[in-house]
This record gives sequence, C-alpha cells and structure tokens, in this order.
Amino acid sequence: MASEQQTPKKKSGVIGIIGRPSAGKSSLLNRICGAKVAITSSHPQTTRTRVRGIFTEKRGQLLFLDTPGFHVSEKKLNLEYQQVVRDSLKECDGLLYVRDLTRSGGEEEGAILSMIEASGIPWVAALNKMDTLHDENGMMNPDCLEILTEAAEMLPKAHHPHAVVETSAETGLGYERLLDALFAISPEGEAMYPPEYYTDQEPQFRISEIIREKAISRSKQEVPHSLYVDIADAEFDEEKNTLYVRAFLIVERVTQKAIMVGAAGQKIKAIRLSALRELNQLFDYKIKLDLRVKVQRNWRKKDPIIRKITRSGYSG
Repeated sequence: MASEQQTPKKKSGVIGIIGRPSAGKSSLLNRICGAKVAITSSHPQTTRTRVRGIFTEKRGQLLFLDTPGFHVSEKKLNLEYQQVVRDSLKECDGLLYVRDLTRSGGEEEGAILSMIEASGIPWVAALNKMDTLHDENGMMNPDCLEILTEAAEMLPKAHHPHAVVETSAETGLGYERLLDALFAISPEGEAMYPPEYYTDQEPQFRISEIIREKAISRSKQEVPHSLYVDIADAEFDEEKNTLYVRAFLIVERVTQKAIMVGAAGQKIKAIRLSALRELNQLFDYKIKLDLRVKVQRNWRKKDPIIRKITRSGYSG
C-alpha cells in the first residue's frame, strides 16, 4: 500500500530587513504585508526604530523586523541606529538584505554585507528599485547595468545568499519569488500571531509615526532629522468609541518651531488634519488629536531621548 502523503509542516520565521538608508526597505515591507506598517519618505533614515510587520498565508507566518538604514557615521543618533540593527540580528531566523540599484555600493554596503557574513544567519538579497532602471523603451541604462553587476559581485562568497531576487516595491516585481525564498530559509513552527494581524505595534507608536510622516512631508532640509513626536497622553472614551490624543511635535530650534507652525498656524493644522484622515482610516475607533510644536534644544545629543526614540519599536 502506498504511504499517505504527508502535509508540509508550517513555517514560522523572524526575518530582519537590513540595508542602507532609502533602499526601499519600508516600502517593500508594506508591499509584503499588504498594509501600511511602516511610514515612508523621500528623506533618508525615516525609520528610527525597528518596525514589526506580519505576513501569514498557507505556508505559515513571517514576522518582519524592519530596521533603520545602516549609515556609517559617528554621530550619536546614527550610532544608536546601528546598534538597533545589530540587536535585531540576534532575534532573527533569516535576513532580507535590500540593495538600492539606483546607487553604487561603497563603505556602507560593504559594512552591511560583512555584518551578514559574520552573523551566519541564512539570508536573501533583494536587488530593489528595478522599475527605475529602464527608459520608456524598456532599455536598461548602461550605468544601471554596471551597478547591477557590481551589486552581484559584492555579495559574500563564503556565506552566499539563499536567493538573489530582482524586486520593485513600487510595482510588485519579484514579490512571489521573494516570499518563496524567505519561507525556504524559515524554520518550522507555529504561528506567532492570529492570521488577521499585519503588525503588533502599539497604537500610540503607530499614531506618533503617522504624525511624523505628515510633518516630514511638509518640511525640508535639516528639519525632518530634527523632529520627533512625543505622545503626552492618550485616553479612550468607550462611550464615544474615541481615543483622545495629545501630542507634541518636538524640534531643536525656535526657528524650526516657526517653520512647523507656519503662518497663522496653517502648517501645523495641515499636519494634524492629514494625520487624522489616515488615522481614522487605520483604526476601528475615532481619533481626536491635539497637536502642538515644542522646542527641545539639541535633543539628538541626549542619550535618554535617543534611547526612547530608537527603542520605541521593541514592544510586542
């Protein structure tokens, strides 16, 4: 008698997403999870802590840890970003290295790949932003072809990736193949979360991130790097099914406060209303938001504040 065919066991893996600033890590995470898990921006280093996203399907469940862009710098805040990445590796079953194909490699790509090799963790390389490499006739720019070749040659030989996948967070190119590779390097196990979950971030963290995204989109030059959001208090009214939030947009200088408030308070009002539109779509209860701007001089040099910001995604 033929033996009964065994049902494949479910996979359950923690996947760390690492790469340089603006490589498209957060956009790729949002594409995979099918929802907005991480905020995005054209400004580098928008991600300041690890952001957790969850993907579940018939093969099992993947818990993603999206980490800050790895930037080689001795500034206090950047050193803490680097530490968040290193700390996250300790919890990972697999890694997703995201390489931006619109930029040539260098010291940072080398540092990231050396870190991957030293970790010994199985990994997958995503060569991202493939949609930007072709002209309107579908022809690849020669400079981009050179970067693509360089990216492949930089991959470690001793600890090579399980797969190298050409991807685009914008179009979804390589999405299915990427998932195949990530499930392949994940261990067997039971799901960590119910199947309907796409993140386990606390509401206050998600609210602060949405506010920060809207503020970044309305600022320029150094201001995006000089601001963070502090949730002063949040109180839920069960009878009205409403969460009342009081938050502060923190900047480093009085001149920055004037910029973010705007003439007659128009800019901070626009930030608040834009955040509310998204938040009231995100949650199944109403959000009421009181948002103001406050100055906290040189906060990027103060360890307690830096630790508070970079460790805010460690819940769950």
